[in-house]
Amino acid sequence: MRDFFGRELSYVRISVTDRCNYRCRYCMPEEGVEWIPHGSILTYEEIFFLIRILCEFGVKKIRFTGGEPLIRKGMIQFLEKVTASFPGLQVALTTNGSTLTQYAPSLARMELTSINISLDTLDAGKFSAITRGALLEPVLEGIDALASLVSRDKTEIKINTVLVRGFNDDDMVTQLTDYAFKKGIILRFIEFMPLNSNLWSTEMYVPFSEVFTRLTLLSENSDQWTEEKIEENPSSGPARYYVNTATGQRIGVISAVSRHFCGSCNRLRVTSTGNIRPCLFDNGYISIAEALKTLDEKKLRELLHEATAMKPEAGAVRRKTTPHEATCREDIRMHTIGG
Repeated sequence: MRDFFGRELSYVRISVTDRCNYRCRYCMPEEGVEWIPHGSILTYEEIFFLIRILCEFGVKKIRFTGGEPLIRKGMIQFLEKVTASFPGLQVALTTNGSTLTQYAPSLARMELTSINISLDTLDAGKFSAITRGALLEPVLEGIDALASLVSRDKTEIKINTVLVRGFNDDDMVTQLTDYAFKKGIILRFIEFMPLNSNLWSTEMYVPFSEVFTRLTLLSENSDQWTEEKIEENPSSGPARYYVNTATGQRIGVISAVSRHFCGSCNRLRVTSTGNIRPCLFDNGYISIAEALKTLDEKKLRELLHEATAMKPEAGAVRRKTTPHEATCREDIRMHTIGG
């Protein structure tokens, strides 16, 4: 699939549920969340049918997200079916890590391309505050369990850290960097994106340049962290990577606000209710729910072409001249889209 701007759309993120056992402050309001009725959520049969057609369209990577995907009943069995049925497909998972201790053996056997774990702090009190009541220890235990079982040459383990000013833009940057290095895990810093006006503000936004400055100052010389030059491939994600020339540690950054990557965006997103969103920062979407429900292959193919044609050259954030001019295009609920 190629859009009107020549970008090959070979990476699709699929949300399998809007539900989550956390209430992270940058993702959900504390109360008033109206869960989508279970009957309106895509079935595993429908998702499997979609993946088959996507593979025929040349999609090379699928990432499963939520909400929290691992709290959906039968998710592990579905992942096993997908990995067994599409051996050439890169299959990845994003999770909050709360159930990793339980599922680590199964996930390790599947040899997924990558498993991304959301972790914004190593401070138990702060973790409870940002998640509105969750415990840190099960996540850390789950990371240890997964790291001890997966084959590192098959599966990359990554920690995703959303930067929030006044919360984790201080010493936590170095603590997380040291933690990831000791565990042999890739740490990725994500700029807080302006998607929901009730949750985001410019006062909370931290550009990655500030984090990079902090890391550099703590290094022995200013050249110790260098941007990694890697050849992009059709399934690459939006992260740029930096390598510490002294230790070999890699860290990633997803700078959707301060350094946009719209020009190389290769992604489509499918919501848990069957809407395709060609751009995270744009209002447009195409519903494929009915085509999936009826397993209508012809209609689904037509709708995929329509969704591809809808993909804008750039999202709303890029059209702002500076990061601090960024405003929320609409009140997007990330737990229903899957990031």
